[in-house]
Amino acid sequence: MKLKRHEQNPILLPDLTSPWQCANVFNPSVVYHNGLFHMHYRAQGLDWVSRIGYAVSMDGVKWNRLSQPVLEPQDGTDSRGVEDPRVVEINGRFYMCYTAYGREFVGQPTHAGGGIRPMIARSDNLITWERLGPIVTGEDNKDHVLFPRLINGRYLALHRRWPHIWLAASDDLRTWREDDMQPIFGPRPGNSWDSKSVGANGVPIETPHGWLLLYHGYGEDHVYQFGVCLLDLDEPERVVKRPLAPIFWPEEMWELRGDVPNVVFSNANPVVNGIVHVYYGGGDHVIGLATCPLAELLDFVMMEGNG
Repeated sequence: MKLKRHEQNPILLPDLTSPWQCANVFNPSVVYHNGLFHMHYRAQGLDWVSRIGYAVSMDGVKWNRLSQPVLEPQDGTDSRGVEDPRVVEINGRFYMCYTAYGREFVGQPTHAGGGIRPMIARSDNLITWERLGPIVTGEDNKDHVLFPRLINGRYLALHRRWPHIWLAASDDLRTWREDDMQPIFGPRPGNSWDSKSVGANGVPIETPHGWLLLYHGYGEDHVYQFGVCLLDLDEPERVVKRPLAPIFWPEEMWELRGDVPNVVFSNANPVVNGIVHVYYGGGDHVIGLATCPLAELLDFVMMEGNG
């Protein structure tokens, strides 16, 4: 099982005429709504501060983008950038999970120069966004994404407490209690491709067999690759299947090289007409697309997953 790269890759490049997105465009979110593909992507320009741009497409390959970002730093908590959006529609409203990186932080800095916060924002039009707040503060926590519907009456989110993937629950998307958080799975022991770190990719895909989760990981060689697993439909903290083999890894020159080498990183896997569209950043520099039939991916997980 391996995702198939689109023949027109990469599908989005930096805009050399734009000061805020002339260096890198990468790690996009994509939702399919009202017959259109809507992309939110991370961009860096002359000041190397990450902002989030918006683009729209009829076919998911050729994009028209806004000239200005739709989300950018507003205070000291995100002054160094807003990063890695993951957008989902829940009950007719859109919610964006993104990482805020700023010079102001709680406790000790999580990174050189500042701290990070796994944030959530809300929108009714995909363009203007209201910040709701962080899932946690004061820790190295990111790769967070919301499930596309309430489960047992609550909002659920995956997040990464390095090096594991965790599950969190909330009644209102503003309050996330520690008692409502638990680990799901972590790096696989041994010399596997995901033996050092794992994190969620895009919005979990609901199937009759469970939640299909694409995730990323790396091993001792620090090469980012994608895997897939199946979570229980009603108790997503329970892993039903987790195949040993990865389904995607860097191969193209723009994935092997770039601002950060040996990286493919995805925040989006919308299913359109039975096809899983995996949008990803290559080398932290450009954006690519890889696809596979949903039925084929599910068959792979059911047959190869070791529980």
